[in-house]
Order: sequence, then structure tokens, then C-alpha cells
Amino acid sequence: MAQKPWGGRFEGDTDKSVEDFTTSLSFDRRLYRQDIAGSIAHARMLAKQGIITPAEGEQIAAGLAEIYREIESGEFEFDPAQEDIHMAIESRLTNRLGEVGKKVHTARSRNDQVALDVRLYLAEEAEGLIADLRGLRLAGVRLAHLHPGVILPGYTHLQRAQPILFAHHLLAYDEMWRRDQARLGESLQRIKVSPLGAAALAGTTFPIDPQAVAAPLGFPQTFRNSLDAVSDRDFILEFAAHASIIMVHLSRLAEELILWSSSEFGFVGLPDAYATGSSIMPQKKNPDVPELIRGKTGRVAGHLMGLLMTLKGLPLAYNRDLQEDKEHLFDTVDTVRASVQLMGGLLESLEVRPERMAAALHGGFLTATDMADYLVTKGVPFRTAHEQVGNTVRYAESQVKELWELSLPEIQQFAPLADNEVFDWLKIDNSVNRRTSPGGTAPARVAEALERAEAEIGLNLHEQKI
Repeated sequence: MAQKPWGGRFEGDTDKSVEDFTTSLSFDRRLYRQDIAGSIAHARMLAKQGIITPAEGEQIAAGLAEIYREIESGEFEFDPAQEDIHMAIESRLTNRLGEVGKKVHTARSRNDQVALDVRLYLAEEAEGLIADLRGLRLAGVRLAHLHPGVILPGYTHLQRAQPILFAHHLLAYDEMWRRDQARLGESLQRIKVSPLGAAALAGTTFPIDPQAVAAPLGFPQTFRNSLDAVSDRDFILEFAAHASIIMVHLSRLAEELILWSSSEFGFVGLPDAYATGSSIMPQKKNPDVPELIRGKTGRVAGHLMGLLMTLKGLPLAYNRDLQEDKEHLFDTVDTVRASVQLMGGLLESLEVRPERMAAALHGGFLTATDMADYLVTKGVPFRTAHEQVGNTVRYAESQVKELWELSLPEIQQFAPLADNEVFDWLKIDNSVNRRTSPGGTAPARVAEALERAEAEIGLNLHEQKI
């Protein structure tokens, strides 16, 4: 049985069932790059501070670099008896270097070591997710540019409400994704804080220089309190919360794509590459990718809840419960990044069907609010205008007509101040064009929003073929 790093205190071996229950190597082995990078920085700091010799520091760094090569090439044999990735690497280093390898753990604990590894991992993944979101925003902006004049019904309560530009609808999601990027960017300053040097919980007796470890790892800050450094998982909670919000945004769009691609709507057609068929019904084209994104949203939100419950009762400082953070985190990262990338790919090849959107503009009295606004310009108080239009709509329903299909005398039964100008206000195109208020759906406002989004993404689609 492998020698445990804490074996000096114990006479007997660990029970096999306990080893199986407590090991984290099966999932934390993905932290090998971060663990090796942190250990190299730590060894060089020890040498710089005179805690080990410069030659020993470079021996350790070279040995760790070779272990990195072994893992990357698949030569490294992970021993299930090793509790975690930290001990797997340290054990191999000791096998290679003998007594010198045993010096790598001077002035640190696995408590601050694992905290550093996770922070390094999450900083990299958060930056990757920000890039993924840029790709998603780019796909949405391109789609909006391809269909600048397409109008569809805007909905409230899933009932047809007012006509809007399709591009305006897409840019609503761009606003969500912009906020997602901003939240992740802000969180990086709290992720990139090096905890190495806190040791087990109280600091160390050695004359360490935590900044000398943090700087080569790209971390601008170091810990301020050793107890907090080894027990803090707020940065993981924060990421899990941000990931949950991202997934909710994706899920909302996924729901619309599912509805829009149905025969009942027919607003869009899903690309074959992002749909599947039925094992029994030959005609089916199922929106499995949007459905799975919608389903995985609950999975990611569940990880956030799991992390909260793990942390809620922990006394200071480190407790083994914290081992449970990684599976939640790793699956959250994998799920949210895959979902963002897939949604971007889907939007890149989405088929938009303007004729079906145009057909849906009939039957819902979408310009009723415009008629009320028109009556206000004639001096009718808005509440009175609202009632008059409501009566007109009820009458039009009974006649199975659109508002613009009514005659002026029919309209004047309910809105006496109306004149022929009312028909100009009832046109769908004019309804969209008149909404020039800031952030509105008028083409001029949407063009401004597209230009703003392009600038934020760092792209000028006007100079490209789209």
C-alpha cells in the first residue's frame, strides 16, 4: 500500500473502503497543469528566499516539467492509492529526485495548494467562457444583420402584443450576454488571488514571499488572512451563480427556438446538424440541442445549490467537505461552455422564415396600442383612448376583421375623434418605424444598437461579407 503523506502519525493502514470513499484523484486529476505550475512557482520562491538551495529549486522545477510531459503523453500512471492529484504528482517527484523531491512541500499545505490550483483552473475557464460568449454574441449580431427589416410579433404572456424587428429581438439576448461577460470579467479580480503561503490555516514559520509565487502565475493579488485563504470558496459560488444566469439566458432562447421551429409557429428552421430524428416517426425533426440546453440549466442551477449547501455549515478553516466543490465546479464549467458554444453554432446556421413571421402579424390586433396613441394626439386622454380602442377591438373580433379592415364610420362608433389618419397608424410597418424612443424597435434605433454591439465585440460587419 502506498505511503501516505501523513503516515507518520498512524500505525495501521487505511481501510480500502475508506480510501475509495475519500479519494478525489478520479476527478481532480484534471488539475495537473495548475498543480505543476503552482509547485514550480513555489519551489522557485523557496530557492529565492534561501529556504532551499537554488540547485534544489531548479531540480524540482525540472522534475515537475518532466512529470507534466509524462501526463500529457499518457505515460504517467495514476495510482488509485494516492488520495489526490497533489500527492500523485509529489509521489512521482520523490521517486524521481529522492530527498530533494520531498522538499517541494516545505512551507505549504495541501489546503492552500488545492485552493491555488482551483483558482488557476477557474481563472482560465472564466476567461475561456468570456471568449465563448463573444462568439455567441457575434453569431447573434451576424444573424441580426442578415435580416434587418424582418418583422415578427413581439409577445407578452406568450400572446401577440406589438410588432417588432427580428433584429431587435435578437439584440435583447445580446444585452443579456453582454452582462454575462461583464459579470465574469468582474469576478476575475476575486478569482486571481493567490492563497499560497497560508499553509494549513495559520501561515508558516518560513520567510516566504507569497507575491513571488503569485506574479509568475498571473495573479495580481495575494491573500490577506490565512484562515480565509484556505477556506474561501466564494469565488466558486460566484462563478456558479454567473453560470446559472448564463444558462437561464440560453434556456429562454432555447425555449423560443423550440416554439419557433414547431409547425404551429414555423418562424425558423433548425439546421440538420443541430437536430435529431425519431426512431419511429420518419417525418420528425426534433430540437434536441435547444431542449438539452434547457434541461441542463436545471443541472447547473442544481450545482449552485449543492455548493451552497456544502458550505453553509462549515466552521473555519479547512474541512474535507470542501473536496465536494470540484465535481460541482467541473461539471458546471463543462456544461455552460458547451452550451454557449453550441448555441452560437446553431445561430450561425439558423434558417429564418420571414414569410411565416409576416403571416403571424395578422390576427392579434398588434397595432391597437398605436391606435390609442393616435387618439391621444387628437386630445383624447389615454385611459379614454384605451377604452375606445378596446371597444373597437371587440367589435372587430365580432366582424372577423383586422382593425385596418374596418371602415372609418365603424371606427367612429367607438372613437368619434378618429379620421382617415388612423389607418396610417394601423399599418404594421409604421408601427415599428414610429417606435424611435431610446432602446426601441424602430430601424434607426436597432441600427444604432447593432453598431454598438459590433464595437463591443470588436467587429465591423459592414466591412465584411455576412
